[in-house]
Parts: sequence; C-alpha cells; structure tokens
Amino acid sequence: MEESENLLVVDRLVTQFFTYGGVVEALDEVSFEIYEGEIFGLVGESGCGKSVTASSILGLVAKPGKVISGSILLDGEDLLTKSQQEMNKVRGSRISIIFQDPTSSLNPLFRIGYQVAEPYIYHQKKQKKSAIREATTILEMTGLPDPSDKAKNYPHELSGGMRQRAMIAMALTCQPDLLIADEPTTNLDVTIERQILDLVKALQADFGTSVLWITHDMAVIAQICDRVAVMYAGNIVEKTDVRTLFRNPKHPYTVQLLRAIPSAVSFGEDLEEIPGSVPRLIRPPTGCRFHPRCDHATAICSEVKPEEIALEPGHTVACHLYKKVEESS
Repeated sequence: MEESENLLVVDRLVTQFFTYGGVVEALDEVSFEIYEGEIFGLVGESGCGKSVTASSILGLVAKPGKVISGSILLDGEDLLTKSQQEMNKVRGSRISIIFQDPTSSLNPLFRIGYQVAEPYIYHQKKQKKSAIREATTILEMTGLPDPSDKAKNYPHELSGGMRQRAMIAMALTCQPDLLIADEPTTNLDVTIERQILDLVKALQADFGTSVLWITHDMAVIAQICDRVAVMYAGNIVEKTDVRTLFRNPKHPYTVQLLRAIPSAVSFGEDLEEIPGSVPRLIRPPTGCRFHPRCDHATAICSEVKPEEIALEPGHTVACHLYKKVEESS
C-alpha cells in the first residue's frame, strides 16, 4: 500500500486509572498513525490497553481514568483540547465505533431503524421519518435481510450477526472519517465472523473510511488489515505492514505471538505458549515491560525502556536487541 496522508496521529499518549490499589499505568507513551483510507490493526493480549486506546481517542475514558499527556490529532486538530460538547459533535459524525457486544450496545427499548437513524437526527438535523428511510437504505447495504421489516424490530428479535450488522450501519450513517472496530467479531461464530470481515472491507472501500481494527486475533489481522501495531502492557512494541509482520517479525513478543497461532501443519501438536502472563499495570515491570517473559532479555532490558527505532521504512520496533545491532553497525 502506498503511504498516504495521516488522518489520525496518536503521539506519546499516557492514560492512567487512579484506583484505591494504586495507579494503573494503562497506556505508556503510545504512538501510532492511521493513514487516510486504510485499515490499521491494533493487536495484543487481553488487558494490554487496546480498548483504553479506543476510549482515549473518543474522549470516553471513564473515571477514575484520565488521559494524562500526549496528543491525538484528527486532521491536525488535537482532540484532547476539545470540550465534551465539542467531542459530542465529533463522535458519531467524524469518528464512530463498533463495539464487541451489540447486545449491550443497542438500546433494548428502541427499534433498530430508529437507533440507526439517530446519528442522522442528531448530527445532520434530519426529520425522523426521512432519517429512518435513510437508515433502512444503509441497513440494506450491510446485507441485513428484509431491512424494512428488520428496522421495525427490537434488538432482542435479531440474531447476533444481524445485531452486529445494525451496529455497523449505525457507525457508518454519517460516513465518518474514522471507524473504530473494537473486537466486533469476538462473540460470533467463524462463518458469521468472515461475513462481517468481508462486509467491513467492502463498506470501507465504498465509503473511503479509515478503520482502526482492535483485536487479539492475529488471523483477523492477516485477513483485513493493511498495517498493524503490536501492543503489549500499554506499549507499542512493533509497527509495520501486515505482510512484513507475518514474514519478518522482529520484536520477541511478536515472534512468540505468531508461534502461538495454530495451523494446519501443526494439527495434533501442542501449541507454543508465551511463558508467564501479562503484568499488572499498577506496578508494571521497569524498563521493557516484556522483559520478564522474554528469552532475549539482558540487564538493560529491566532498567531502561527501549526507544522506538526504524529498522527500515515503515517498520519500527521498540527493543534493546535491535538498538544494539543499530549501534554496532
């Protein structure tokens, strides 16, 4: 994919949660950029900070959480400087989100058509009847069968896959610049998951929307994304295009993640595991947060946080192993 202009630039983002047990250092100077018209993946184990990243971008970090520092630039405008009233105008119009569980995200008291139409009513000031007509059209674009009838249904009357299609329709009503998909296929079976992935790719191409796809599933990253950032314990450890990530991973965590993926040739064999577990972020490891689980760790890894370095154009890694190589070359 040819590099295009940045739509979103997240720079040294720090988000923390102030709990009775201590300060949770959820995001520790997270930086990445999303180009116009691309699908960008954010991948890592559960609890690594992926959803907190999405909440930070949307200005929806709930108390006791708070964005401490950094910047989030959308077309050059820092979202962190905007008031909640200003962010209300951004959410749903310029940035939309598809959540993991449509059952808890859709209001059980309102019909599907009205809920999909709400962004038209709120952001574009359209009348209810015309908004619902347009909502029905976009429901049809998502492949929802009998969209006119389904628009009259309540969420509990639809299957999980249908509810997720309604969520996608709701997110795309105002043709946002950025669509955040926070593990939207996790609770779906494999067949429906593939349909949703194909649907998002098709609609993304039609609307020209950039997508931030959040997942713990490397197979999903391979199917849908152009570029990817690998996250571990609140840090970005590697960024590159998807093909390079799978062919030439560099960070030890990325390498071990890929080794843990089951394949046809490994059928019947034990899967490789990453030893240990994701650290608690109240008192995260010093230096590189992955060092307690890393086969390549040395003394400096426990003392100094590695800086992000470019191994080649478009491929960066935060690891002392490659800093040593760079310094000795």
